Amino acid sequence: MNESQQWLTHYDDVHMHVFGKPLRVMDHGQGARIWDIDGNEYLDFLAGIAVNALGYAHPAWVKACSEQAAKVAHVSNYFATKPQIELAQKLIDLADAPQGSHVYFGNSGAEANEAALKLAKLYGHTLPGAKTAVDGKPTRILALTHGFHGRTMGALSATWKPAIRKPFEPLLPDIEFIEANNLEAMHDAFAETGVGIYGKGPVAAVIMELIQGEAGVMPLDADYVRGVRKLCDNHKALLIIDEVQTGMGRTGSWFAFQREDLGGVRPDIVSFAKGVAGGFPMGGIIAFGEELSALFSAGKHGSTFAGNPLGAACALATIDTIEHDGLISNAEQRGEQLRRQVMNCGNSLFTSVRGRGLLNAITLKHPCAHAAMEWALDHGLIINAVAPNALRLAPPLIISEQDVDEAVNILKHIPTDLSND
Repeated sequence: MNESQQWLTHYDDVHMHVFGKPLRVMDHGQGARIWDIDGNEYLDFLAGIAVNALGYAHPAWVKACSEQAAKVAHVSNYFATKPQIELAQKLIDLADAPQGSHVYFGNSGAEANEAALKLAKLYGHTLPGAKTAVDGKPTRILALTHGFHGRTMGALSATWKPAIRKPFEPLLPDIEFIEANNLEAMHDAFAETGVGIYGKGPVAAVIMELIQGEAGVMPLDADYVRGVRKLCDNHKALLIIDEVQTGMGRTGSWFAFQREDLGGVRPDIVSFAKGVAGGFPMGGIIAFGEELSALFSAGKHGSTFAGNPLGAACALATIDTIEHDGLISNAEQRGEQLRRQVMNCGNSLFTSVRGRGLLNAITLKHPCAHAAMEWALDHGLIINAVAPNALRLAPPLIISEQDVDEAVNILKHIPTDLSND
């Protein structure tokens, strides 16, 4: 039994089994590569599920983290810190949010979406016909089929996948699922708003990912996104865009909503997490405009660790590096290279590649994604079986042309006769 196997046996003894059995026990990383405790080297094309934007042990990130840790790591939200304030302003600027927009910090993507849903609930109370009025009705939140927004109770209530929802039902009421990319279905959902016994309450918000990551990296149609934005405008509903996986340069723009081929619309609330702090746990929302931001008054929401200076310093270093090293342009260029080379590599198992920037999925001729993922791992490449017939590729934004060449050289040799999941 090697060292990894010994530690995995210990892991099994002490950890709840919510993640399944870990594939390896990792030890250290550098750049886009990571080594397990047995010394095996891997080219990482998953980046901690789109988290490690700068890869491993990036000098700017390490410097910012260590220097801030030596000053102060946590002060609670009774106090503010300079990194926290600077980061909030930077995110508002990157999102091109209007004057009066504000940021709330949390610690994860699920927490970010919890905050977005709570803010939407408060906003819903201000709508005509809402429950706060005489004979008013509960406001509704519309989510999309195949959407994923987290596993906490609120975020899970807006997450589509029945297998992870049903064990915890009943969840939050008045959240409805509308077929993704079906604008007529969304129009019908809004049209159900009305007075009387047969009418439903007003729509407070629509929540959506512009690329449905956990569903298999499936981009929404740009015309559909623009149509939903128009419906929200016409009915005074909020549009919440979940950028937990797509934000911070991942898709070749700071946020996916800034891409015309994903709609190019402005959200009312954007949630972010994963890559924002380059590996330090952080998430949050940006509320666009003064009026919406003001609904989160003192005591309406909070978190002990939210916006701590250590995380904020890591995020500022991550963003600064992405800006000054041209990593958004690199994400676009390397993504185009990756999609082109995968489709030209000659592996008949691959049927298509979809995605934007460095968030992509290879679709497979038959549902053998887990076997393909494990084969790749055994041959030194980390990818993810995001769906039975899809492999997710989300490498660090720092990957080079040579890294893509190396990854595709491994991918093209994945056997075509692997067993189905």
